[in-house]
Amino acid sequence: MKMHIVRCLLLVSCLGGAIGVKAEDKKFDTPTLDRIVQTGKIRIGYGSTAPFSFLNADGQVVGYSIDLCRGIVEKLKDRLKLHSIDIEFVPRTPSNRVQLLNDGTMDIECNASTNTSERRKSVAFAYSHFYGATRYVSLRKNNLKQLDDLKGRSVSVALGTVNINEINEISRKRKLNISTVPVDSLQAAFDMVTDGRVAAFAMDEVLLKTMIARTQSPSDYVLSDEQVTELQPLGFMMRLNDEAFVTAVNQALNEIYKSEAVKGIYSRWFEEPMPGLNINLELPMSPWLIEALRSPQTLK
Repeated sequence: MKMHIVRCLLLVSCLGGAIGVKAEDKKFDTPTLDRIVQTGKIRIGYGSTAPFSFLNADGQVVGYSIDLCRGIVEKLKDRLKLHSIDIEFVPRTPSNRVQLLNDGTMDIECNASTNTSERRKSVAFAYSHFYGATRYVSLRKNNLKQLDDLKGRSVSVALGTVNINEINEISRKRKLNISTVPVDSLQAAFDMVTDGRVAAFAMDEVLLKTMIARTQSPSDYVLSDEQVTELQPLGFMMRLNDEAFVTAVNQALNEIYKSEAVKGIYSRWFEEPMPGLNINLELPMSPWLIEALRSPQTLK
């Protein structure tokens, strides 16, 4: 009898692993503000996406988004009447960021995710902190400038990004027969262009400019003249159904946006030599961002 029970338990365990709830489907439902009070800690997701969030040469997590999120943490500390809030930085990729939010590994993704209506079905977004357009990068020698120049060619895209659908939609509408090649990371997608394995890599323009500037031969690369998309809002992602935390983050951002500090934070990463990289993007605030900082609002 005991042996029968053991066998049954083993069978249930095995079946549970095969047909049970997938790891990516597990939901962390403790209110974030409550956990911050209980633990004195907030979990912040970051990427390899200068100038928004990245590791510098000293192994520190830095960037435009990180500066803003550090400001948010200070505001939360005052709001929650805590002596301090420790920050635990969590590395994330475009493909696992929603999973890491949902399972509680990170509380907020402090990077620059495109705020789309489709994504808002899975995550909540903070007020926009940047506006960016998508272009593609290619080798200058191949003389690719327009979207139609990609006809019959392959284009790398990062898994978990909106760029996959953007390229596929353009290919369908214009009958370009583009072959999209999804890869795990932005750097891997860029390297495929360098190695000649794909004709182009589609990504946010500001990220591509930074990646080009960090190569040994920036003049070997060129951005497309034609945009893949118009300017789109970028924001920090948080878990759905955690309204108290989303509200607190947005209230903190509203205070930061209305202070003089935000201009200095922006200039530090986009208009001056980038700390740790010494790259100057020379990119002033767009009119869309100026308006978004002046009158922050939740996108529906």
